[in-house]
Amino acid sequence: MTHNTPLSPRPLHHLSGGGRPHVMTTAQLRSHGVSTAETNERCRAGGPWQQILPGVVLLHPGPPTSEERLHAVLMYAARERGTGVPAQPGASGPHAPASPEVMITGLAALTLHGFSSTPPLPSLDTIDILVPRLRRLRSTGCARIVRTPALPAPEQVTGVPVAPVARALADAVAELADAGVVRRLLTEAVRGGHCDPTVVVRELNQARLLSRPHVVDAVESLLAEGRARAEDRLYRMVHEYGLPDPVWNVDLRLPGGPYLGGLDAYWPDQAVAVELDTRAPRQDDDALWSEYARKREHLERLGITVVHITPRKLRDSPDQQATVVRTALMASADREPAAYVAVLPR
Repeated sequence: MTHNTPLSPRPLHHLSGGGRPHVMTTAQLRSHGVSTAETNERCRAGGPWQQILPGVVLLHPGPPTSEERLHAVLMYAARERGTGVPAQPGASGPHAPASPEVMITGLAALTLHGFSSTPPLPSLDTIDILVPRLRRLRSTGCARIVRTPALPAPEQVTGVPVAPVARALADAVAELADAGVVRRLLTEAVRGGHCDPTVVVRELNQARLLSRPHVVDAVESLLAEGRARAEDRLYRMVHEYGLPDPVWNVDLRLPGGPYLGGLDAYWPDQAVAVELDTRAPRQDDDALWSEYARKREHLERLGITVVHITPRKLRDSPDQQATVVRTALMASADREPAAYVAVLPR
């Protein structure tokens, strides 16, 4: 008798009955008293089981369900680590705990997050699995391995570890050449409230996808829509919280002098400006940030107060942003008069 042989093996039908999970690794089967030879025998053509992925067994004939495929690819990726496998509904003992180093990503993850523009799970030929870069795994069957130097924190969706939307989106876009599909995915990510445009662009940049023309075109459209939505929220904030009307979308110049920059809203009498930060993280982001900082410092040296607002702040806390602007307007009475500037329509 070896240490792998249980003292009181149970009949095999208990493994697939009573609501137990229908996908198991060969290591889990051995822990239940099923030898490798017996597993191989039951997985022969026409047998009651089937090997869905290397080392992962489906405990019934016929095609797997979407849930079974998800758990199978997670088990395949986790079993190679030797540190446990993802838990399944109703799982206990050798089925837990979940591995923190594997998660669903790509189109399957977006479908789990509730995207309507992605294919349903049964129609996906492969399911993307995000793993650490140094893992020694290969793509096979319905499992496609995606490596990353830094894993994001997974989100639990229907009991399955799933990559955050922005990361899953980048992994999906990396495999897509259809500009229309890419545009629809990016648009739904923003319109559906899943994430901000800047977060999406940051992930695409980190994945080195912004050199692809069809991705760049989709991003430009996304950022334009994001700015339009932020401007609309700024208009509504001013009116709903009773702020005085500013002049909208103007350029400032010194009389007979240089261009000072464009502003989204400006109150000339109080010398208070609002600028929406809809910058996209790019490879030259440091240069863009330096340019923005120089512009702000120049305006403030002229006595103009610049209120910096991000689209996320406008969306999540418009009352707080209105308070910030109102405070700046009220404080103008206590400041030295600002330098005279020319205000021109942009």
